[in-house]
Amino acid sequence: MGQNLTPPSGGDDDSILPVDLKAALEERYLAYALSTIMHRALPDVRDGLKPVHRRIIHAMSEMGIRSNSAFKKCARIVGDVIGKFHPHGDQSVYDALVRLAQDFSQRYPIVDGQGNFGNIDGDSAAAYRYTEARMTEVASLLLEGIEQDAVDFRPTYNEEDEEPVVLPGAFPNLLANGSSGIAVGMATSIPSHNAHELCDAALHLIKHPDATVEKLVEFVPGPDFPTGGIIIDSRESIIECYKTGRGGFRTRAKWQIEDLGRGGYQIIVTEIPFQVQKSRLIEKIAELLIARKLPLLEDVRDESAEDVRVVLVPKNRTVDPTILMESMFKLTELESRFPLNMNVLSMGRIPKVMALNEILKEWLDHLREVLVRRSRFRLAAIDRRLEILGGLLIAYLNLDEVIRIIREEDEPKPVMMARWDLTENQAEAILNMRLRSLRKLEEFEIRKEFDGLTAEKADIEALLASDDKQWQTVAWEIGEVKKKFAKATELGRRRTQFAEAPEADEQAIQHAMIEKEPVTVVISEKGWIRALKGHLSDTSGLQFKEGDGLRVAFPAQTTDRILIATTGGKVYTLGADKLPGGRGHGEPLRIMVDMENDQDVLTAFVHEPARKMLIVSTAGNGFVVAETELVANTRKGKQIMNVAMPDEAKLLVPVSGDHVAVVGENRKMVAFPLVQVPEMSRGKGVRLQRYKDGGVSDVRCFAIGDGLTWVDSAGRTFTKNKDELVEWLGDRAAAGRNVPKGFPRSGKFSG
Repeated sequence: MGQNLTPPSGGDDDSILPVDLKAALEERYLAYALSTIMHRALPDVRDGLKPVHRRIIHAMSEMGIRSNSAFKKCARIVGDVIGKFHPHGDQSVYDALVRLAQDFSQRYPIVDGQGNFGNIDGDSAAAYRYTEARMTEVASLLLEGIEQDAVDFRPTYNEEDEEPVVLPGAFPNLLANGSSGIAVGMATSIPSHNAHELCDAALHLIKHPDATVEKLVEFVPGPDFPTGGIIIDSRESIIECYKTGRGGFRTRAKWQIEDLGRGGYQIIVTEIPFQVQKSRLIEKIAELLIARKLPLLEDVRDESAEDVRVVLVPKNRTVDPTILMESMFKLTELESRFPLNMNVLSMGRIPKVMALNEILKEWLDHLREVLVRRSRFRLAAIDRRLEILGGLLIAYLNLDEVIRIIREEDEPKPVMMARWDLTENQAEAILNMRLRSLRKLEEFEIRKEFDGLTAEKADIEALLASDDKQWQTVAWEIGEVKKKFAKATELGRRRTQFAEAPEADEQAIQHAMIEKEPVTVVISEKGWIRALKGHLSDTSGLQFKEGDGLRVAFPAQTTDRILIATTGGKVYTLGADKLPGGRGHGEPLRIMVDMENDQDVLTAFVHEPARKMLIVSTAGNGFVVAETELVANTRKGKQIMNVAMPDEAKLLVPVSGDHVAVVGENRKMVAFPLVQVPEMSRGKGVRLQRYKDGGVSDVRCFAIGDGLTWVDSAGRTFTKNKDELVEWLGDRAAAGRNVPKGFPRSGKFSG
């Protein structure tokens, strides 16, 4: 390199340093990514909380807002959180607080809210100056033992205070309440579960540490969403999700039929999938109704109060409720998929996707660690108290001497310490003793307390020395949590059910989404398309633009798919219900599909899946194609026949019988067995008839037993049987013989 990268001097700029832009960006972006992953978006596997939620709970704890105390204004809580622990926007902190209080967002709310905390329709909460909050029992459980050195603390952002790195987490919060977040390069999405089931699974893991996910799914069959609903995934796919930590759960609304008498009914939706806004859902259904996408539905009404009650009124009493609901599940958020991505901070440091058993194991290890730390803390407190009680007993045994020393000595403390071999703490406790505690009873009380604490100390030491005892204690604590959130309680009962999706006819569901009406599809020479209502028998009265005329017209139903073939060998698919109405001249096809300008419409017809077609080019090449191969699902269409100018696709006729007759523009005809024409899904095809000049005029498939039929221009029908066709029967690619007598001048089989 050799050149100097320092900018030219311009005064006092000694502090300017050249920096490699790439390295600087990488370093800064990595710092941002790490900060987002660790301190914002991913929950800790141990307490299931992100930093903002942890700080909200800790701030409430510091303010003394317990589950049994009075409510306090949310403004005070938010102020404390952002002032002491979380230097971010007040709105983001309040939003997090509101979410913790919503019983339709949290399976087990952590905050008990008073006031307007939003609703399932997606309305937002009142401002924080109006609402009040306190902890719930879940939050108390998460904090249990925090003042007993159960977890590490770290300095807050301004180092004036301390905050917990993680909460003791006696409640299985990560899986019970779920979590979702988007970090940098990774995201998390965990549904909520039933606490009773999680406790059962955890207790099983304590007894059998090597338990498989399959075994744990017997205890935790799947998510338990706050809003209920029905999960329709198979057991195998649920096990696979929990094994890999990735996947998703298809959840449907819960519905029932309400009988209106006289054979009439309406459908009542009582539970909707998790995180679906009810008002938005009903708006979407109403939009589909107006767009006539739900022909089986007459009306939708929201009759919800505290509970969800959405009424769906069928078009008439003959509508099959299952097919109606299946069409609703396909088109609306009455069925939604909740993604599973169990990406969490393992050990509070490493982001990784974990399986169900790994998450429960880490939670159990954390509980044990908390138990050991609390026990050690309690042991130290007992030791301190026993030391003081020992000193007090000595004082009682030598009360008169103690009083004399205190009365006569200038510095009684050292004298007492030397006289009875006391520690400083003991001497201090004796000097601080009140006169009222010189009663006779006091000595008895002290002995009793001393014995009680000695016994407790022995228990704790035994606990710390034995792994089995520690796990027994953890199991007992989990058992207590299980009792509080048992399925027998209103909060603990399972809300989300499991079911297999009912088997319904796919075609029937497709048709249920389109109103079935007869139409006549009309395409003009210049490629304008429209659908007139009803089946027209006479198309002579149709109006076209100047210089335009009829290319093809045929009857169809709005539920049909229309296939449109072009001279370029392409086939496009349009739903008959999507075609413009019969008023005016319709719309150009080129607006609706991506059709090249140099191509014209060859023909159009109603799609019949069982049928096969014979496609022929001007040059006389052709092949058979199954009609299902012609269907295209995009605007681009599907290239079926490969043709290059000046050759182009000329004929597309249905296959029937066992022979093919081909007539050229040179009025020569050849007939040969259909088996000589290959069936392909795309290609150029094979030579059907050979020409010196000109090309193909018409082609017809026929059964040799019935003979070949054509109609002349006067409308007379001619039939040639097998014997009469002998001179024209041959093999594919022959030049053929001149057409039989009476063959139409137009060179077409249909006059």
